[in-house]
Amino acid sequence: MSLFGDGLDAAVQKAFTRPAPKSAGAQMRYLVKQLKGTKAVAQTLRISQRTVERYVRNQIKKPRPDLAARLEREVKTRWQPQVRARARQQAATTGGIVIDTRARMGYTAPIGSTDQDRIRHLTVALPPRYAARLFTAQEAGAGDRELKEIAAEALKEVYFQDSGRRAGSLEEVRFTDIEHLEFDL
Repeated sequence: MSLFGDGLDAAVQKAFTRPAPKSAGAQMRYLVKQLKGTKAVAQTLRISQRTVERYVRNQIKKPRPDLAARLEREVKTRWQPQVRARARQQAATTGGIVIDTRARMGYTAPIGSTDQDRIRHLTVALPPRYAARLFTAQEAGAGDRELKEIAAEALKEVYFQDSGRRAGSLEEVRFTDIEHLEFDL
């Protein structure tokens, strides 16, 4: 589970104009249409082609929990790609992204300052350039560590340095323990 990646996906999913299919049969039919065949769906979900066909015909209605999770994940990653792209583009060019986090955060600063990690609850609007960096890194397959570094850099500039108005010699901001993380476009 990728905390930052899943958070970015959830933010984009809020822009969907229609709900994704809920039942296993509807989800399976959607995937068959998207992947152009039952064989491709079977390979993607790691089940037999016959099982896919039985879901499509509603002969099986309730999948195992692990299959239900894979099925939902595959549908959500393919659902409304144009809406998803438009939401990402808008966040990356004009809207920016809001990060709401409750985390233990600290920073590296010069000697004599208080850089002790402490729990902070921050809700900060990040400028579009950071939204663009987050989405670009996510699309390139960046892991949680890379996404966390981009978010920490954004918080350093926007929150800790007040967009350059308090430009001190703050070197680095770090997340050490995240209790809550949510993104919003």
